[in-house]
Amino acid sequence: MIYDFINIQFQDFGCPVNAINGKPEHIHVLFLLNPQKSLAEVIKQVKGSSSHIINQQDLTQEKFSWQTGYAAFSVSGSLVDTVSLYIQIQKEHHAKKSFQTEFDDLLKEHGLEMDS
Repeated sequence: MIYDFINIQFQDFGCPVNAINGKPEHIHVLFLLNPQKSLAEVIKQVKGSSSHIINQQDLTQEKFSWQTGYAAFSVSGSLVDTVSLYIQIQKEHHAKKSFQTEFDDLLKEHGLEMDS
């Protein structure tokens, strides 16, 4: 249900969603960014509106809020199907490797540091 709501939020910003899935502590969304919008503006709206609906409909036992930051990566058109499949199999994938370990490995592999 919440993924459907988030999908609609991206659509409303003119950002078609290719895949959305996740685990309780994180989600992945593969979408095409509307060139008329900034990434920060889209993410702010999606996080804010989804937090509001989660709390309004009491979908969690405690007050819900997203973490402060987010990670965004561009994807080559030739890899869209691969990334989409990766997103679709989150449950199986993270049974083998935690999100945090995978994220840390990804940053290290590409010589990136996380902003504080």
